[in-house]
Amino acid sequence: MCLKEKIQPKRSAIRCESGFTLIEVMITVAIIGILAAIAIPQYTDYVIRASLPDATSTLMATRARMEQHFQDNRDYQTVGGFTSPCAAIANAGKFSFACSNLTATTYTITATGSGIVANFAYTINQANTQATTSVKSGWGTAPANCWLTKKGATC
Repeated sequence: MCLKEKIQPKRSAIRCESGFTLIEVMITVAIIGILAAIAIPQYTDYVIRASLPDATSTLMATRARMEQHFQDNRDYQTVGGFTSPCAAIANAGKFSFACSNLTATTYTITATGSGIVANFAYTINQANTQATTSVKSGWGTAPANCWLTKKGATC
């Protein structure tokens, strides 16, 4: 809104005021809040979903190396100078890996998440039995006899 002011008796100037009204600011804040309430959970789920292949791909690759080790040595454990792949699994992304139930004929590899995927845990064994032992609330039902990698997925 522009106002006419008299500065000197014979001279006039136009002064314009600018800015936002309180209602305009409140509407903008409300719109940003609504968008954030929708976008932030969706983005978090996307980041989680993008991190899960670190676990599943490493589990499958380690299982393949374990089977190759078994074919070469007829044993899943370390034999002589041949170290079992279970003893040398590197952490991948936000997951750490561990072997349990390691005998001459059996093993179970577990991937346990940390950080944003802290509630996720997956396993695989010598029979290629894939299982989800733990998931974030709302992502599905654990334990499941498959790897849950999408929110609300079922086996």
